[in-house]
Amino acid sequence: MVGNKAQIHLKHNLETWRRTKIITTVGRSDDNYENIESLVTAGVDGFKLNVSRSGNELVADQVKWIKSAAADAGKQVAIILDLSGPRLTIGDFDGIINIERGQSIRLEYNADYGETGHVPTRYDLSDKVKRGERILLFNGRLHAVVTSVKGKVVYIEAVNSSILLPNKSIHLPDTDLAGDIITPKDRQDLLLGSMLDIDYVTLNCIQSADDIKNFKKLLRGMNFRTHIIAKIETRAALNDLESILSETDVVEISADDLIRYHVAEEMTLIQRQIIGLGRQHMVPTIIDAQLLMSMGGEKHATTIELSEAANAVLLGSDALTLGEAVAAGQYHTESVKTLQRVIKHAQDIIQIGAAGCTGKLSIQSAITEAIVGLALSLEAKAIVAETKTGATAKNIAAKRETIRLIAVTNNAKTASQLAIVFAVEPYYRPTNKLSVTSTTDWLKDNHVLNRGDMVVVASGKYPGVVGTTDTIKVRLLE
Repeated sequence: MVGNKAQIHLKHNLETWRRTKIITTVGRSDDNYENIESLVTAGVDGFKLNVSRSGNELVADQVKWIKSAAADAGKQVAIILDLSGPRLTIGDFDGIINIERGQSIRLEYNADYGETGHVPTRYDLSDKVKRGERILLFNGRLHAVVTSVKGKVVYIEAVNSSILLPNKSIHLPDTDLAGDIITPKDRQDLLLGSMLDIDYVTLNCIQSADDIKNFKKLLRGMNFRTHIIAKIETRAALNDLESILSETDVVEISADDLIRYHVAEEMTLIQRQIIGLGRQHMVPTIIDAQLLMSMGGEKHATTIELSEAANAVLLGSDALTLGEAVAAGQYHTESVKTLQRVIKHAQDIIQIGAAGCTGKLSIQSAITEAIVGLALSLEAKAIVAETKTGATAKNIAAKRETIRLIAVTNNAKTASQLAIVFAVEPYYRPTNKLSVTSTTDWLKDNHVLNRGDMVVVASGKYPGVVGTTDTIKVRLLE
């Protein structure tokens, strides 16, 4: 049964509180409220909607169920529209194609392999790839180099022996897609997302900050007010990382895609670099490393998977994403609970530490330093950030301190967007005639804070106005 969203109630349990947040894909099996509710109760902080595999009607229902389950649980949950992006995959054909090293292979958009002998692709590579560029097929198992392009046919030479199966991925480490990363299907899905008031939208195959700038123009044209998650999955994106961070709201590290271009030993350093720069730029980061994959069909994760999940926590990202196989499996609730235990254990043992600052502090960064420093010096129970856009809470979260961080906003979308930001406990407080009551008293009355707690409050001269955080207060709750 869908809950009553009009009821305002807050719940908080310090024993289960996690600094690192959990995101999962909404599986096709999540076609009822009860399944979604079980995931929210288990600890999910954000849901990805896989619009490439679900019809519009089911997606609309899933959004309704997520919002209702979050309201029933008394917590904020972010909803993420996961765009399909360019379909860089091999097309359909019968059987298996055996490939020998040095063999010439012909690729063609929507080709009929049985009639032409050309391996079909679901994206027209002929306008993009150039001679000498690398192509990685079948999840990187087959390495090849472009030898020529004739008309619509791309000729490649295999660097190693392997097999080809239908519907497997294609990666283009050297190719510039020239901004051609929004498909007609994506545009349709964005229109649906705007009607459903989605919190975040993912942008795939990014190669430069210009891709995000163009995407923002598209969103403005649709009057779609949402935040952007930039997927870092190409070498070109890594090379333009700081510019991308200056344009996006969140970055997602697509570890399984990046590893196609780097040796496995480099991945931890690359992820650490992205997370560190994200913290310096006050941009939240998500690690998508397909965690706990065996739990798609097994009730318990392997020891190696648990170790990988713990290491992901210790890297210091804001959120971790469970694998799609887990989301579609029968043990998806158990996988969320397992990841929650891993996060709790890791965060209780090791403190991530502060991010290094370079150059002169901005005014807002200096205010953030003062807020955190004062709270630590006083051994305050919590920092309370009154925020309109969530920027103040994100800035404080980037410091990765262990002190409790509570964000209160009168913007419902900001509250749900903050659900996937490191350590933030977001609360939505509607603006009404009761707003004259101080925020800390409101939190105490709703059992988020207790009598006798000392807190540091960050606010602005004009509450609810963007970018005006300039006041720090210390309160002892009575």
